[in-house]
Amino acid sequence: MSRVGKALGALVALRALWRGAARHDPPPTPPESDIDPSERNVPANRRAETLVAVLLVLAALLGFAFTAIYVLLQTNTQLLGLAIGGMLALLAAAAIVAGKFVVVQETHVEERAALLVEEQAEDLARTIEAGGEGISRRALLAGAGGVAGAAALTAAATPLASLGPRLHRIHTTPWRAGVRLVDDQGRPYPADEIQVGTFYTALPEHGDPENFGSGLVVVRLLPSQIHLPAARAGWAPQGILAYSKICPHAGCAISLYRYPTNQPTSAGPAFTCPCHYSSFSPGDGGRLIFGPAGRALPQLPLTIDAQGYLRAAGPFHEDIGPSWWNVHRSES
Repeated sequence: MSRVGKALGALVALRALWRGAARHDPPPTPPESDIDPSERNVPANRRAETLVAVLLVLAALLGFAFTAIYVLLQTNTQLLGLAIGGMLALLAAAAIVAGKFVVVQETHVEERAALLVEEQAEDLARTIEAGGEGISRRALLAGAGGVAGAAALTAAATPLASLGPRLHRIHTTPWRAGVRLVDDQGRPYPADEIQVGTFYTALPEHGDPENFGSGLVVVRLLPSQIHLPAARAGWAPQGILAYSKICPHAGCAISLYRYPTNQPTSAGPAFTCPCHYSSFSPGDGGRLIFGPAGRALPQLPLTIDAQGYLRAAGPFHEDIGPSWWNVHRSES
């Protein structure tokens, strides 16, 4: 019992010492967040504010440029990447400059309990409000930020224009009435050199061979193999037909041509895409006969000039390319 009594006495003595020390501790210094924000008098960094506004405006210009490039130069992915990448980089730079030089910078450590009490919540609210001190051009920064945000949203929404098959037509090709067909060396195609059973690739004379709509596939068929719609009766002079080289499934290049060597046992002539094996019948107006493509291969009307060379009799009567790229489905 004596040992237990001694232990209890020691505990009582320690408790008394602790209370005495607490009574003589100096009062705690109020945390910095308790200082009235109006008493801080933080000077505005007008040069940094101007820089942030300029960065936001430049980002907005690149965002709108992305949309313009998408509409006017759909195949130039390099410029599209530069525009959207530059916009994001400028937005990041504006955020960094604003965070470092425009918003008030404070560093302090304050002990807090595990749960946030009402007084501490008020202190936190004052601290957050103080972050906006020192900004003298709020309207300028808000306006520049709004324009940059609108440009970013426009750039993000622009690719949605490619989702519908009947949206505004944006695809163009270099094929017009009178454009002569040439090979990859620029030599024009005489009609009498196009042989039955042979597959030819043609390009527009003086046109851009890299243009998405430049490439054509050209074949000659026997009269018994041609069954074009009535509206296309004059599109195949001397049995020569031309179609877009771009598969309407996923935009791959048509590079295979099947021609029967034994008519009784072989299927009819057909173009085939080597990527997904969509096949099209040239004698039936490019009709889809197999594969995942959703429509026929677009046909180009042909004519033969006075010198015997092949020329386009007009443009494509429907958009070329994948069916989800704003393609207008022709009724002919």
